[in-house]
Amino acid sequence: MAVSALRLLVVEGNTAEGRARAIASGGNAAGESYAGVLRALAPDATVDICYPADPGANLPGESELASYDGIAITGSALNVYDGGPTIEPQVDLVRAGFRAGTPMFGSCWGLQVATVAAGGSVRANPKGREIGIARKILVNETGARHPLLAGRPAVYDALCVHLDEVEIQPPGMTVLAGNALSDVQAAEIRHGGGIFWGVQYHPEYSFGEMAAVLRRYGPPMVAGGFVRDRAELDAVIALYDGLEADPSDSTLAWRLGVDGDVLDKARRWRDIANWIEHLVRPVKAGR
Repeated sequence: MAVSALRLLVVEGNTAEGRARAIASGGNAAGESYAGVLRALAPDATVDICYPADPGANLPGESELASYDGIAITGSALNVYDGGPTIEPQVDLVRAGFRAGTPMFGSCWGLQVATVAAGGSVRANPKGREIGIARKILVNETGARHPLLAGRPAVYDALCVHLDEVEIQPPGMTVLAGNALSDVQAAEIRHGGGIFWGVQYHPEYSFGEMAAVLRRYGPPMVAGGFVRDRAELDAVIALYDGLEADPSDSTLAWRLGVDGDVLDKARRWRDIANWIEHLVRPVKAGR
């Protein structure tokens, strides 16, 4: 019997204003970008996008969420601890996703929303912002055996941007990897009959998307001491744009201090690919 195609849902974490800022900086709306990665990794998939931060958004209920084979939650410029009408619908949607039993995955904001939905908390990282490359992400003993990180080396780098981090782990969270900036860089959460896999970094990002992020974060980059001034930041952005144009440029890779962990698209996407192959498809087959 032929296996039916996957049906996936992307939950866009940004407001309409946030999506417009991303596009104006030369990037993409997070939901559209994420959907593109999912379609590339699962060509058989139908991918829908919902916008819970938009006023009056028509959001899927629990029964409709159960009809999806997987739910992916994007990053966002929002802070989950602020609460309010752009954030609470997202937390409620993830809680419904847990109850529906549909496998979920999230990058950065996605991990933070799932943490709160399952009973944990998130804070502004007292160590400050992590942006550009998350360095030396260390896989722990549990993570080394977990399918989310299958194929990842014991220590790896990843594209990232975040100020917030998991503060109090919810019941049912298993931490799989961390680094010097954030103890929780990869985790599984089991809650309410559902399973969520997530990472604090952005496996879905390209170098071009990271360049767009840096353009948007100009003032915080200078104020945070990452660069001395805008001219220095523009030089860094040029490195990311250059690697987007030619990932094989070893001179640019050396200047950014990156290797195949982030240069190779298949390795960047590893966590999302593992979620599809090791959680989404098996759960679909067992339903």
